[in-house]
Amino acid sequence: MEAIRWTLNQMPKGDGRWVSVMSQEHVAKARAFHRSFPQYTVTPLTGLPQMARHLGLGGLYVKDESFRFGLNAFKVLGGSFAIARYIAGELGKDVSELSYSYLTSPDFRRDFGQATFFTATDGNHGRGVAWAASKLGQKAVIHMPKGSAKSRFDNIAKEGAQVTIEEVNYDDCVRMAAAEAAQTEHGVVVQDTAWEGYEEIPSWIMQGYGTMVGEAAEQLGEKPTHVFVQAGVGSLAGAVVGYFVNLYPDNPPKFIVMEAQAADCHYQGALVGDGKPRMVGGDLRTIMAGLACGEPNTISWDILRDYADAFVSCPDWVSAKGIRMLAAPVKGDTAMTSGESGAVGMGLISTLMEDGSYQELCQALELNQTSRVLMFSTEGDTDPEQYRKIVWGGEYPSVYSRRS
Repeated sequence: MEAIRWTLNQMPKGDGRWVSVMSQEHVAKARAFHRSFPQYTVTPLTGLPQMARHLGLGGLYVKDESFRFGLNAFKVLGGSFAIARYIAGELGKDVSELSYSYLTSPDFRRDFGQATFFTATDGNHGRGVAWAASKLGQKAVIHMPKGSAKSRFDNIAKEGAQVTIEEVNYDDCVRMAAAEAAQTEHGVVVQDTAWEGYEEIPSWIMQGYGTMVGEAAEQLGEKPTHVFVQAGVGSLAGAVVGYFVNLYPDNPPKFIVMEAQAADCHYQGALVGDGKPRMVGGDLRTIMAGLACGEPNTISWDILRDYADAFVSCPDWVSAKGIRMLAAPVKGDTAMTSGESGAVGMGLISTLMEDGSYQELCQALELNQTSRVLMFSTEGDTDPEQYRKIVWGGEYPSVYSRRS
């Protein structure tokens, strides 16, 4: 069984110029926009007190995004808000002037017309962009990397988008989407990663994710001591870390950034330790499809380099373990359906607390019976067939152990 790899963050800090992207003011606008949707409800923050006691923690809380807008994942928050911010700019308005009712009205179509929104996705982000475009009477073109699940393809196609599965990896799909948008009249890239010269829309996507984080902070009612957050390109991780740094500037929680081992670009950058991002190439094969990204978002890298406490590279068995634990928790706790990219936090937290091999990291992070731990289950069973193979069939087994 492959081992979990980790490194504490010892990188030199940058100028911190991007953390303000997740200011309370910016996030408040995103939350107000999302509240205007008739589909909007606050997703559950589920406490697992029996699991926390079993693991030796003071508290364990899981934000369950399988309920978000009926789309089984959080990603729609970013894509929808970015599209709204883009439209607001084209109309010379502030996004606070654009409610869902206006954006779905004949007046909006007369004022704005129609654009085509391009993106690359492993599933959830593309579905969110396609859903938002459909609701607003816009077009969407979605490219997925090779190996993408048919169920995720079908969910995007159902929203009326033009969707393809390409014979390249995720990062190459991003380049494909950007090139096509540049050649299309009223073509716009809505991508949840950033690179030099493409930073505005990714920052809006991160602010959209702030709706989820803001809900969780209010539901928790007190500062968590530790926040575990997964990273693909890093937009979610940067949004979560940036939000809490702005909320608790003098004493933020400890932040643990988790990646799929096949696509652990943030971990690799932290391992070198010079503060510069690193890239991971190849097929990026992992069951954590939403994390199969080998090139960091430059905005979120800036935030994570300055504020993350540890970077952890997780083999697939960590995610599978987390899926099973959330599906069948300690008696008395609420069961949850958490997909491959959503459950990695549960698998990692339990392993750190129960396996003596990782005692050094556990102690460095001060994870103990006083810890209040927050994690994000970012998706439900977005690939139902794979989910059943893991839960029912026992795929990707782990060796159960107790802390020595």
